[in-house]
Amino acid sequence: MRKVDPEKFEAKKQQILTAAITCFTRKGFHGTSTAEICAEAGMSPGNLFHYYPTKHAIIAAIVEQDRRETAAYFAQIDNSQDLFGEILKFMDIVLELAADPAYSSLALEIAAEAMRDQQIAALVTAHDAEMRTALALILRDAAARGEIGPGLDPADGAQWISALIDGVFGRVAVDPGFKPLEQKKTLHLLLTRFLRPGATT
Repeated sequence: MRKVDPEKFEAKKQQILTAAITCFTRKGFHGTSTAEICAEAGMSPGNLFHYYPTKHAIIAAIVEQDRRETAAYFAQIDNSQDLFGEILKFMDIVLELAADPAYSSLALEIAAEAMRDQQIAALVTAHDAEMRTALALILRDAAARGEIGPGLDPADGAQWISALIDGVFGRVAVDPGFKPLEQKKTLHLLLTRFLRPGATT
C-alpha cells in the first residue's frame, strides 16, 4: 500500500476548497455542481471524492477552516498589551472581509445553509460560540486592566459585538451603497462609546 504524504494530501484538500469557494461565490452552494468544482480544481471526480466524498463535506470543511483560522487569530493576541486595540483591529478585519465580494457572498451562503442543514448549523453554532467566548475573555481581561468600562458583562458584550458583525454582512447584502471600509471611523467611534463610556474621541 502506497504511503500517503500528509503535506501533499493537505495541499490537495486546500486546492479543492479553493476551487469550491470560487464556484460557490459564483453560483451558490446549490447552483454549483460537483463537476464544476472538479473542473475548477483541475481534477477528476474520482480524485475529488478521494478527499471529499460529497459536496456537503466540502461545505463543512470550509466552515471548519474558517473556525480554525478565527481560533488561531484570537490565540495569537492572548499576550497583547492593548486588548481594546485588538478588538478594534479584529473589527477592522471584519470590515475588510465584508468588503470582499467573494468572502461576503460565501459568508451569507453559509448562514443560509445553516438554516436548512442541521450539520452545517451545528458547525456554525460551534464556531460562533468559540468566537463569542474568545471575545468575552478579551473583554473580561480588558476590564480588569482598566482598558474598558467595568460595568459591561463580558458575555453580553461579546454577544452584541457578534451581532454587530452579523449586521455588517447583512447590510452588505441589502445595501449596495454600504461600503464597509468607509465605515471604519464610525465603527471605532461606536465601539469606543460602547466599551469606554465617558471616553473622549
